[in-house]
Amino acid sequence: MSSSLPDRITVVGPGRMGVGLAVAFAWAGLDVDLVDLKQRDRPLSSLQRAQEQFGEHIDLLVSLAVLTAADRDAIAQRLELHPAGEAATAALARAQVIVEAVPEQLDAKRAAFAAIGEAAPADALVASTTSSFLVDALADLVTHPERFLNTHWLNPAYLMPLVEVSPGRDTAEATHAAMLDLLRRAGKAPVTCAASPGYIVPRLQGLVMNEAARMWAEGVASADDLDTAARLGFGLRFAVLGPIEFIDWGGVDTLLYASRYLSRELESERFDPPPVVADHVERGATGLDAGRGLRDFSTIDARELRHRRTAELVALLRHLELLPRPSA
Repeated sequence: MSSSLPDRITVVGPGRMGVGLAVAFAWAGLDVDLVDLKQRDRPLSSLQRAQEQFGEHIDLLVSLAVLTAADRDAIAQRLELHPAGEAATAALARAQVIVEAVPEQLDAKRAAFAAIGEAAPADALVASTTSSFLVDALADLVTHPERFLNTHWLNPAYLMPLVEVSPGRDTAEATHAAMLDLLRRAGKAPVTCAASPGYIVPRLQGLVMNEAARMWAEGVASADDLDTAARLGFGLRFAVLGPIEFIDWGGVDTLLYASRYLSRELESERFDPPPVVADHVERGATGLDAGRGLRDFSTIDARELRHRRTAELVALLRHLELLPRPSA
């Protein structure tokens, strides 16, 4: 695979995710080939709808003053649409980076990767956007799997900064590095995670959403109050502190005792702390104040870190017009 960053991205699949990716890459200044590999009775209908959706997304950004009308015109010119057949084959043949975004069905994935393997250059980087399959399960469908990995985007793809990158057992280091560089060029914040069910975000949010539904069913709070509590208590702090840093900030021992209390009082093993929490407490690695928790803070100025994180929270609250105001 070439070490230089590409000027053109080929997105396979004109559905919601494919269109979102097209907007994201075109917004970043890259030319985008949006390819439909499915033979249809009306070959242009899916692409026409994709083009309409592409325009709707850009118009939304203009209406929110994120883009100007001139930006909209420039971005629109970076999109090329290719129906199944010769046009799709030609687009794949010139591809440097191919991002597969077909429906989450194994047969659809298999057909897409077969077409890519037949038409695309052998050194083209190939990525999936699957949220259902592990990367190694799909790597078996890809020719030259050393150039393949998974990129799990969050919707809306053109706004959400995070992309979870999951290399497979055969993914070359150069492939991984090139994808990280490309995503950063597109204004994204990529993170790397092992091939594990649920990746990072879906696995975390699955626990939170299920617990919220459980509390609503138990009558702990109304839906409105649960959502308000999550947004203004849970969400705001986790926008500044990630969960690992949050553990160390509040104390690993605090998490241990709180988890044991919830497990006992709610009579549910789902709140049992993992062994790593008790292990750290036993070793005195209880967090920021101890100089070491799940993270190592031995070379970090704790006071400066607290000041910086508090400043970030204040800025967020001010932006959202949620900063407490003294009474008259």
